[in-house]
Amino acid sequence: MAFGLSSALSFAYLPCIRINGMPLVAFRMPPRAIVKGLQRGLGFGMRFETFRSPASGTARLDALLDAGKLVGLQAGIYWLPYFPPDLRFHFNAHNLLVYGRDGDDYLVSDPVAEASTRCARKDMEKARFAKGVLAPKGLLYYVTTPPSEPDWAGLGRRALVRTTNIMLRTPLPFVGVRGIEMLARRVERLPLDGGGERARLYIGHLVRMQEEIGTGGAGFRFMYASFLQELAGKTGHAALDGLAIRLVEIGDRWQEFAVAAARMIRRRDALAPPALAERLRALAGDERLFFQELRRVERAWAC
Repeated sequence: MAFGLSSALSFAYLPCIRINGMPLVAFRMPPRAIVKGLQRGLGFGMRFETFRSPASGTARLDALLDAGKLVGLQAGIYWLPYFPPDLRFHFNAHNLLVYGRDGDDYLVSDPVAEASTRCARKDMEKARFAKGVLAPKGLLYYVTTPPSEPDWAGLGRRALVRTTNIMLRTPLPFVGVRGIEMLARRVERLPLDGGGERARLYIGHLVRMQEEIGTGGAGFRFMYASFLQELAGKTGHAALDGLAIRLVEIGDRWQEFAVAAARMIRRRDALAPPALAERLRALAGDERLFFQELRRVERAWAC
């Protein structure tokens, strides 16, 4: 529900932002935009703070935890020791929750872990003040006032409009459905010289951005489908249930794209960037039709 009400579902292909030399590919809005979108809808207070020095950032985190606050943090994945080694790389926009501390260990709730975990003070400090692209600068955030009782119908309709606008009407060619089509053109032109190693690195980066960063591209489609089902239950607008089923099917096709790409990377199938580009174009078409129908359902609901 939080993911949907904040209009977090999106797509962006951002070649101007490089992650380990590769373009940023995002399947959702940035975490701060998600929090602010939810804050706008539910009317609760949220404070964000950054710091010039690790010492001041750590002192502030300790003070908030001692006051009983649940604190969100932005951190660099590479420096978090509880991350599996094969998932640890230089990406500075990971978000996690700290709910307490025990001596020099922070008590952490992180989506990559099956259960709550711990992180030593020195490691957390290093992760919070990692350098490079999307440097977190010690960013932390916490709730200052509780949310009001929501108007589910009004909030839901506004959230649907914002999401369809992101996917269909953003004028920037690298955002939404047009962004998927732009990525398809880039994949189609991947060079195969030198044994195709550069192409394999690029395709592997796409799989990592889709399936290993946060919940992943397909996973975000499944989350939004759950939001549509929850919203249908709270408002009685049954048409959303049918759209949820369609979006799950689209999420399945995103996973099929990832599997096909992984098989090429591992040399189980011939390296064929044009075949992957065709899958991306088909996904762009699927998503265009889905969000057009979602917009029609929202307009009929409003009437």
